[in-house]
Amino acid sequence: MIAYPIKFEPILQEKIWGGSKLKSLLNKASNKQNIGESWEISDVDNNISVVANGDYKGKTLQDLIALFKGDLVGEKVYKHFGEKFPLLIKFIDAKEALSIQLHPDDALAKKRHNSFGKTEMWYVMQADKNANLIVGFKEDCTKEIYLDYLNRDKIADLLNTDIVKPGDVYFIPTGRIHAIGLGVLLAEIQQTSDITYRIYDWNRKDSEGKGRELHTQEALDAIDYKSNESYKTDYQTQENTVSSLIECPYFTTNIIELSKEIAINNTDKDSFVIYICTKGKARIDYSFGQSVEMVMGETVLIPSSLKNFKFNADEASTLLEVFI
Repeated sequence: MIAYPIKFEPILQEKIWGGSKLKSLLNKASNKQNIGESWEISDVDNNISVVANGDYKGKTLQDLIALFKGDLVGEKVYKHFGEKFPLLIKFIDAKEALSIQLHPDDALAKKRHNSFGKTEMWYVMQADKNANLIVGFKEDCTKEIYLDYLNRDKIADLLNTDIVKPGDVYFIPTGRIHAIGLGVLLAEIQQTSDITYRIYDWNRKDSEGKGRELHTQEALDAIDYKSNESYKTDYQTQENTVSSLIECPYFTTNIIELSKEIAINNTDKDSFVIYICTKGKARIDYSFGQSVEMVMGETVLIPSSLKNFKFNADEASTLLEVFI
């Protein structure tokens, strides 16, 4: 049995739009420049997380699932997903705007890419003045109108833009067009998939003067052309209580505003539980007086076999709780 809070080595990804906040604000050590993403827990091919602490330091996430199966991920999760970890956890720093993009659903991703689809959510951790996100259409659209605006280099005119602040939450189901604007640092929770249909990249060129690949045709049948009145998730928190954020078939995400010691009992969950520290500094106290510290920008995986532990706030902290 494995029963301690597991940390993993961050997998840092350089991006044409990446910046320095992952190093300066989240203390991700690297000599790389323009780091756009830190993959905190990943089972994506060629980007498999490696344990950073405890008895299994140096083992991969895949090693742990093979060894511990349902004790690690939960019996129901193991029965459904086997030895594939179902979620990918990231921090993203946009020094420049990301491309306008969307992701296919499970059926289309399976047919075209032999992959899961990519439903995801964002939690904004820091935002520069007037930083924004693009999420969805302003009004219901059609394939014909969409193509007309895309071909005239005016696709952004059709899309909803929100100025954001820390604590804002957005749920991004498959098919919904979206883009992270410059100046935003956020946590992203998503299905294990790296399938993205990039539809517009602001006419950006790389160091060799080439534009990045676009997926115009692939995207047409994957886009959700319907609009919403609002795309931001409304939620309420109560200090030192687990409060609901997002619940969907692929993951449940809660939030904890922590200022003192609280006891956690996860006996109702047949799943691993992930905690993401988005602000402050906290400690997980578990078996026989042992503890693991979490600071802003750290992510911990609690095995399904570890049901009871305590959080202690060394300072006012915010944690995201994620499970299947």
